[in-house]
Amino acid sequence: QVQLVESGGGLVQPGGSLRLSCAASGSIFSVNAMGWYRQVSGKQRELVAAITRGGSTSYVEFVKGRFTMSRDFAKNTLYLQMNSLNAEDTAVYYCNSAPPGFGHWGQGTQVTVSS
Repeated sequence: QVQLVESGGGLVQPGGSLRLSCAASGSIFSVNAMGWYRQVSGKQRELVAAITRGGSTSYVEFVKGRFTMSRDFAKNTLYLQMNSLNAEDTAVYYCNSAPPGFGHWGQGTQVTVSS
C-alpha cells in the first residue's frame, strides 16, 4: 500500500502561517480526491480539506478562507497552506485519500499554535 509522509508542522504563534507537505509513494493522480485530516488530542481524526483530481477544493467551515490545499501530480505531493492560525488549529495533521484508504496513515505532522 502507498506510504504517506507528512511534514512542515511546528510551533507557530497565533496569526502565523505554516505550509504542510505530504509526499506519497504512489500516484495521487489515480485517486478521485485527496484530503488533509487533523486529529486534536482526545478526539477523532477529521477531514478539514479535500481536492479532487480535477482541482476542485472543499474545506470545513472553520478553515475556510485561511487554509488552501493544492497538489503537484508530478511530485505526488499535497500541500496545505495554513494562514491566520489560532490555538484551535493545534493538532496532528495527516493526509490520505478522501475517503481514506489510498495509503497507510503516516505519522502525521504536529502543528502547535501558541504564544
